[in-house]
Amino acid sequence: MHSFIKPLIVLGIGGVTYLLSVVNYQWTDAQAYHGPQEVNFFRGNNIALPLSDNGYFKASGNCDGCHGFDPTFAANVDGELNDVSPITYWRGSMMANAAKDPLWKAKVSHEITVNPQHQSALEDKCTTCHAPMGKYTNEEFGLGPYSMADLETDSMGMDGVSCMACHKQSDQQLGNLNSGALNFTSQPVVFGPFEKPFEAPMQDLVGVLPAYSEHINDAGICAGCHSLVTESVDLSGNYTGGTFVEQATYHEWLNSAYDDGQSNATTCQGCHMPRIADEVIISANYSELFPRSPYALHELVGGNSFMLKILKQNSTSLGISASDEVMDSTIARTERMLQQQTMNVDLTFDTFNSDTAFIELRLENLAGHKFPSGYPARRAFVEFLVFQDNGDTLFKSGVLQSDFNVFGQNATFEPHYDVIRNEQEVQIYEMVMGDVNGNVTTVLERAVAPLKDNRLVPLGFTTSHSVYDTTLIAGAALADANFNFEGFEGSGTDLVKYHVPLNGYNGTIKVISRVYYQPVPPKWLEEMFSVSTPAINEFETMYNNADQAPVLVASDSILGINVVTGIQDISSREFEIYPNPTKNGVVYLKGFELIEIDEIEVFNLRGKLIQSYPTYPANGIEISGKAGVYLLKMKSGSSAQILRVYKTE
Repeated sequence: MHSFIKPLIVLGIGGVTYLLSVVNYQWTDAQAYHGPQEVNFFRGNNIALPLSDNGYFKASGNCDGCHGFDPTFAANVDGELNDVSPITYWRGSMMANAAKDPLWKAKVSHEITVNPQHQSALEDKCTTCHAPMGKYTNEEFGLGPYSMADLETDSMGMDGVSCMACHKQSDQQLGNLNSGALNFTSQPVVFGPFEKPFEAPMQDLVGVLPAYSEHINDAGICAGCHSLVTESVDLSGNYTGGTFVEQATYHEWLNSAYDDGQSNATTCQGCHMPRIADEVIISANYSELFPRSPYALHELVGGNSFMLKILKQNSTSLGISASDEVMDSTIARTERMLQQQTMNVDLTFDTFNSDTAFIELRLENLAGHKFPSGYPARRAFVEFLVFQDNGDTLFKSGVLQSDFNVFGQNATFEPHYDVIRNEQEVQIYEMVMGDVNGNVTTVLERAVAPLKDNRLVPLGFTTSHSVYDTTLIAGAALADANFNFEGFEGSGTDLVKYHVPLNGYNGTIKVISRVYYQPVPPKWLEEMFSVSTPAINEFETMYNNADQAPVLVASDSILGINVVTGIQDISSREFEIYPNPTKNGVVYLKGFELIEIDEIEVFNLRGKLIQSYPTYPANGIEISGKAGVYLLKMKSGSSAQILRVYKTE
């Protein structure tokens, strides 16, 4: 039995130290610096992380003592003393909870119900990436296939994609492995990104040697699980001899401008483990350690905030160790990534005739892989709305119904569109799996070929790349001249043309377009929910009790287009001045193309007229005054708009 007294918060004021709180703990396990009781107290009495040690892997509880929350705020904090410990960030992620994911468990159960003769192979394969340390322990010690029953009683497996699932991977065959074929070192070593690690504490307390290796920052670390190829079967469960690429996020990255083949490539870790410049002491209890920078935040978020919310809502029954506060932070970071790092959309009014308005929507993928990517259920859809000046809807496409299905989507699947002409057509970016008969299936084993894959490809993606066979574009998108092409292949964009029937309407229109992300759409679950098993029934209950609203990823709007004259009211137009601030005093205007500008005037803040132009000058608007703030006034007919311009030295 060990006894330990630790100050929780210490303040120094005027050279005097004040101890605000002291807690006395006792525990029996000496593998981690912080014992279970202490860790539970720090975590708000949440479920403790496992301290399992099977001689090959160490569970996350062994890492938490030094790389978790430090109550003295000496380590694992940024420059503003925010907790940035790897364990705190990780424990709220889908990776930490991969083995507890109720959708995954339900889907494994569904696959086994369809092909019960494959149960052993399915469970062994599916646990490879969702419970890698449990599965590979079985393999290392020759214990045979790893089953879901094994997982339920194995704390190492239930630790999900834990610390050592990444940090114990060797540099051998890095990036060349797939479908859960992970290459772990057999030595008691864990790899990290910092040179000259302080070895003694980890060796003494956990029994492993920390070692520096560049490969831990390589995207190939992610390849083994984010490139998944399955063996296809026919409707009777017989193997066809063919395979199906269920997901290939790593290969999508290879087929992008983000992998430039050089050391400065933007890797998976570069986005999903963003670096901060703050100097961080990376181990609690050793304040004398040299701080490290840059420091990678173990955010490990993607786009699946829906499943994170289900985990939080059912945390007790699922055994989620993270607190509600940690889950909320993870959800917020996930949705921030979706809304800030995923996509740009731009609406443009092209022209009109007596009965049709022609509007274009440009979508640009900002991710280093397809969007959506990963599990084939995921999809994004475009909502496109046109309103009359009295607020009545003139045209709508992609409107979400009360049951969270999209209005107009086909009973089988919605094709890809280059041009949308009526309200029954909606642009949905997704991968649709086909079976041996060419019919839609959501049974992963039955997938033979994609019937559709128009997911937005990343910048630099080409059909001539060596990994294109695993990252196919399928269906009508292949024939779309505006898909991934803007004068060159690899634009990472799509241009959707909307031909909006005016039905005799004369007046101004307002156009709004929104892109929503649905990681688990109800239509995709219909086939699984037609089957009853305990795992499926449990997830169906969770799903029905959850908020199924999709996440808004990006939006754009055009206001005040007059479909009688084709001219937009200047007072409702959104303009962009660039560069702003300006150093040389010359600025340009974006968004004036559909405006008949009668005059442009430049004033200082005292209201003095500095310059005026009878129309927009091709060589830009020059502000001749000294550094300061100026007002740019644009006039068109009886309306006007004023914008601020900042001029610097």
